[in-house]
Amino acid sequence: MTNATAEMPQRLMLDQAKIDAAASQDLSDGAVTPGYGPWRDDIVKLLNDALATELVCVLRYKRHYFTASGEASPAIADEFLVHANEESAHADKIAERIVQLGGDPDFNPQTLLERSHADYNEAKDLQAMVRANLVAERIAIESYRQMISLIGDKDPTTRRMLEEILTDEEEHADELKDWLGH
Repeated sequence: MTNATAEMPQRLMLDQAKIDAAASQDLSDGAVTPGYGPWRDDIVKLLNDALATELVCVLRYKRHYFTASGEASPAIADEFLVHANEESAHADKIAERIVQLGGDPDFNPQTLLERSHADYNEAKDLQAMVRANLVAERIAIESYRQMISLIGDKDPTTRRMLEEILTDEEEHADELKDWLGH
């Protein structure tokens, strides 16, 4: 036997016995198999905090949409509304994933700000609104980057969802950056 043959990697093969065992345990858990291990509760907590952040962002963007004034305000306000609707869609995806993981999405308005990574903002000046939203998007970007890193391969479905949301948040930040100084 040559050295090249001895170093031949094993074939990639699934363990059918483990698949069958995982599939038949705790059927009431739906998509959540034992492979999620001890991380499920932590992931649900991370997602509930992200849900709070998205909901606070919806409220901030909506307020800014309705209160923006000035020469440049119609175009910027329209962008605020687009962002509010996209943040709402993010919140829906996150809440749906929490339920898939067997958790309860936390929409409690009394604790939204405590759990949110970003702040609410009542600025009246259009540029202050743009800045506040840009800061919030940058907070969301860093929060999602950290969540993606923490989750890694522990929950690939959640990781992919967060990566998609991160892409949107980066686009929002770029758009807001372009509005600075208008």
